Amino acid sequence: MQTHISTTPFGRRPMTLGQMASQVTAKSIPEGTTVEKWKVFRSIREARDLLGATDRSLAILNALLSFHRDSELSGDGTLVVWPSNEQLMARANGMPPTTLRRHLAVLVDCGLIIRRDSPNGKRFARKGRGGEVEQAYGFDLSPIVARAEEFEQLAEAVQAEKKAFKVSKERLTLLRRDIVKMIDAGIEEGVPGNWGRIGQIYQEIIGRLPRTAPRQVVESLCDELQELWTEVHDMLELFTKTQKMDANESQYGRHIQNSNPNSIFESEKGSGKKKEADGSADENDNLRSLPKRELPLGIVLDACPDLMDLAQGGRIRHWSDFLAAVEVARPMLGVSPSAWREACEAMGEVQAAITLAAILQRSDQINSAGGYLRSLTDKAREGHFSTWPMVMALLRSKLDADKAAATTDREPPNGDKGGEGQYEVSEALLKSLNKPRS
Repeated sequence: MQTHISTTPFGRRPMTLGQMASQVTAKSIPEGTTVEKWKVFRSIREARDLLGATDRSLAILNALLSFHRDSELSGDGTLVVWPSNEQLMARANGMPPTTLRRHLAVLVDCGLIIRRDSPNGKRFARKGRGGEVEQAYGFDLSPIVARAEEFEQLAEAVQAEKKAFKVSKERLTLLRRDIVKMIDAGIEEGVPGNWGRIGQIYQEIIGRLPRTAPRQVVESLCDELQELWTEVHDMLELFTKTQKMDANESQYGRHIQNSNPNSIFESEKGSGKKKEADGSADENDNLRSLPKRELPLGIVLDACPDLMDLAQGGRIRHWSDFLAAVEVARPMLGVSPSAWREACEAMGEVQAAITLAAILQRSDQINSAGGYLRSLTDKAREGHFSTWPMVMALLRSKLDADKAAATTDREPPNGDKGGEGQYEVSEALLKSLNKPRS
């Protein structure tokens, strides 16, 4: 006997294009397809947020699946179940009728089930003489079979997202712990650096972390904290290596102090070459012993604070800000574009910018900044120049000045000389900076 399969809901429930799409999907089940219903249900439960399902609606779906006697759902078998509302409420742990109807509608809207309503809206099955179901009116589970692979992929995507979010939160926690403790260590050990600025940057980044942040926000903040971590870590690491640079630091200290008004660098067109009293072999050995890494931005700014006055807004947070400030300082120092271009080619843009910032810091002792830069550029081409000793010499001068000022402040008002000043400096830094200059 020929029967008609219902495609529209009973009563006042409207027909939607979404329901039509679910029916089209249900018809596309390949022949012989079989899935384990509880395995697919676990995938649906894992991906419920992506599907738009709720915990209550999944409780009803779980009950509907329990009315299908087989553990597997086959596209070749009957996939319509017809429990009454009373039976569904009982297997859904006593869910109220209004709640039941509302969440059944959610399952239909999510495309997890299809309504196969009878002419009068009742759910029942008509069986033949052999006991086989000829016609059933109720809820069709075909979409679960047709979309089983899709549900599995969505569940895997959700699991991957959860794992990535967990890793991001762990990374955030570790970065926060490391930065705070490294800042404390730098302050306690007297490591040169603008620790107040670093602390402000850290607080500004953490202040943008909401109470419940999505993974993208956490990863973005982690990237910013990673840059700050690298800066602080390099400052501490550099501090432990200062004793290896004593020879170069003292050479640069003498060289820049010899840049007086009678300097040979009267113009940028000069030869720009000056022989040192020391042998070049020792200088080359010392330069080769230096780390092949760039100076941390915090160390450079602490050694060259005058550049901060030329930065936009008076703040330098990244190397891009540093380079922009150097571009402002270059014409002020009288350095021609050709001299700057040659320096960038020989040293690299960042190293050339550090060199110019150091020249700006000692501009009152240098007669011709352009000629001096050309001289250092020539040395850089020969492998006889590094910015590390320049910055270390500036830091040493700043430390000596701060120590002298602290000693003066502690002198008695009557002019009598008391004991030595109580300016506390790390023993490692004193050992490095107080060695006799050759």
